[in-house]
Amino acid sequence: MRENITTIPINDLFKPKDGCPLCRMEEMLEKNYVEFIVGDAMMEPNIRIETNKKGFCHRHFSKMFASGQKLPNALILESHLKAIMNEVLPKKGTSKPDKKALDKVEELSKSCYVCDRIEKDMTHLISTVLSEYEKSDEFKKLYREQPYICLNHYALIMRQASAKGGVSSKNIKSFHEDTYNLTKNQIAELKEDITQFCSMFDYRNRGKDFGKSKDSIERSIEYLTKEKP
Repeated sequence: MRENITTIPINDLFKPKDGCPLCRMEEMLEKNYVEFIVGDAMMEPNIRIETNKKGFCHRHFSKMFASGQKLPNALILESHLKAIMNEVLPKKGTSKPDKKALDKVEELSKSCYVCDRIEKDMTHLISTVLSEYEKSDEFKKLYREQPYICLNHYALIMRQASAKGGVSSKNIKSFHEDTYNLTKNQIAELKEDITQFCSMFDYRNRGKDFGKSKDSIERSIEYLTKEKP
């Protein structure tokens, strides 16, 4: 498969064959954006305008703080809190709640600059995945060899594959089957491990080895939520 500026990160993300490749894609974007926000973005006025407007979710505020860059975090918070006071909160002295202002407050509580950028970039990267699947037998083989596609990303990639500009009618059936198998097989394996774990509490299995079912609860929760318990 010939590599170019759009396929190189896709190839790199699919080659490890460790977990869900789309999770790795999302983690890569998240890491890059968090580092960017507390680094180079400090010198970008347009970025500061957007972060003042959208803010960040708890997860990304926490990751920004965990970077150890306290001054950038403080400066981001200073301008963000100022924007909330001046542009979001209702004006003082109104006789009743300002509906538009309340809508802004509610919208702000659900918005996150990093989440929005990740969602946008995921759409572009998934488009590259779909394109490579259609035109490259080598990538198609690599796709089928993935350990699994997680439940959340199964829905995401299948919606995009089925939408206008996604996978052609010629290839959509095979793409759906490949993606479905990657998702279903992992769920079936987790279910088998959980069943074995439960069976180990039967007195007849006392003293037997839990085997790979030992951490089946943790692996199942991580698979379903994308977070380790």
